[in-house]
Amino acid sequence: MIVYTVGTFDLLHVGHLALLKYCESLGNVVAVGVASDKVVHSYKPNVPVIPLDQRSEMLNALSCVDIVRPYHELEYISGCKALDVDIFVVGEDWGKNPHNIAVESYLKSKGKEIIQVLYNPRTSSSKIKLDTIAQSHIKPYIAQAIA
Repeated sequence: MIVYTVGTFDLLHVGHLALLKYCESLGNVVAVGVASDKVVHSYKPNVPVIPLDQRSEMLNALSCVDIVRPYHELEYISGCKALDVDIFVVGEDWGKNPHNIAVESYLKSKGKEIIQVLYNPRTSSSKIKLDTIAQSHIKPYIAQAIA
């Protein structure tokens, strides 16, 4: 069974790890699609903090990940076809965008499964970024003391 999930995976954190470990529990092979900066910028105002090659390298280093596949267009059918996925795992914010509906239709026509998961409430890349910005306003002498 090949399990596929996609995302940005910027600022790798325990929420990402929980998702990937869950994917590992569903099949024999975990494949991860990593969005390029161009793809991320098409639906978010900012590009990732960590470059695509480094995000891919971090994911490749995880024992629960077998395949890392960057994607450069906001569509998922080509990845599902190339990997011949059995299960596609998506987040709770999946929605009904045309590219989402297209891959759902494709997978349904092939008898494949889509599983939607809730995000881990412990953290998110957005929360980490906000916390970092908030902490950057610490007085310089305090910042030097903890550096």
